[in-house]
This record gives sequence, C-alpha cells and structure tokens, in this order.
Amino acid sequence: MATSEPRKTEGEEGATEAPVAVVASPEQYVKHPLQNRWALWYFKNDKSKSWSENLRLIAKFDTVEDFWALYNHIQQPSKLGFGCDYCLFKDGIKPMWEDDRNKLGGRWLITLSKQQRHNDLDRYWMETLLCLIGESFDDASEDICGAVVNVRPKGDKIAIWTVNCQNREAIMTIGQQYKERLNVPVKSLIGYQSHDDTSSKSGSTTKNMYTV
Repeated sequence: MATSEPRKTEGEEGATEAPVAVVASPEQYVKHPLQNRWALWYFKNDKSKSWSENLRLIAKFDTVEDFWALYNHIQQPSKLGFGCDYCLFKDGIKPMWEDDRNKLGGRWLITLSKQQRHNDLDRYWMETLLCLIGESFDDASEDICGAVVNVRPKGDKIAIWTVNCQNREAIMTIGQQYKERLNVPVKSLIGYQSHDDTSSKSGSTTKNMYTV
C-alpha cells in the first residue's frame, strides 16, 4: 500500500513548488560608500526668475547604490530643454564661480556638435559622472570640484571644474585621463579655461590655459 501522497503534475491546479530556503548575502544589505558625498543640481532657464532661483538641488548621495538609483530616475541630458543644466558637485560646493572652492579654479571643457547630442552627449555625461564619483584621477581627484553639462541650441557642453587653475600638474593629469576615458580622438584638442577668464571675456570665446 502506498504511503506517500500522489505527486501533482506540472500545471495541475493547486500545484506548488517545494519551498526553498534563501540565504541572503550580507552584501545585499550593505551599500558601498563613495569617497565623497555628492550633490546633484538642476538649472532651468526661466527668464522670470533670478539665476539663483533657477538653480535647484535635486539630491545628495554618498553610496554607489544611491548614485545609480538617482541616475536611473532622472532624464538624460539629451532629453532636457535648451538652457537647462545638470551640475554634480562635491557636497558643500555650489555650482557657481563665486563659491570659495571655485573662484580660483577653472574647467576642462568639451564642446559637442548638434549631431553629438544624439550620439555622444549622454554617454559622455555618464562617463564624466563615473570619473568623479569613482575618483578616477588618482591624487588629482582631490582638485575636482564638480562637473556641469549645458544643453544649448548651438551645441552642448560638458565641463569638469577644478579648485585652482595654477595647479598645472593636477590639471594636466585630469585632462589627459578624461580625454582618454571619453575616447576623444587624439587630434581633437580639449582646452582648460580659468573661471576668471571665462567670466571676464569680451568676445564669444575664452583663451585656453592648457590643452591636451
């Protein structure tokens, strides 16, 4: 005489899988801290408001997981309207020339053509963010203040801001590694400009202090 219950066939109503004990890894609960705490800002060019009123803090994060949660939740730069910016800066530094940590500094500037908005803009911006939060420039990462992406009708711009335009060694390290990371062609030069020169320029272009 059979003593075991008849096995239910697959698909039979009421059939259930045997319970499986799931042992969660502690790593599933532990977030991975970043070396710095970062703040993401959004600028929308509303002519009826002042510049500072148009700048809005979106969120702050200091773990890998919180970065990706934020990144996957917001629009890509290529989907933003003209005149809008994203700014990612170390916590405590505001994305403006006048901030104490920025006023002696400058920026490595990448200028994109209109066609690159669809091909390169989002990838370049993501790589820029990963360079910053991953401290990808070795000791020169200490000189990093933040990064900005400007969405503009004539062509978009991405820039990495550094703390002091006279720190040539750190600036050149950042520029060379940044250009490599973005796979910018060797023959295409990118330039570094001081904020002082940018803010006081008389024409449409600013002179480069350094190029790579």
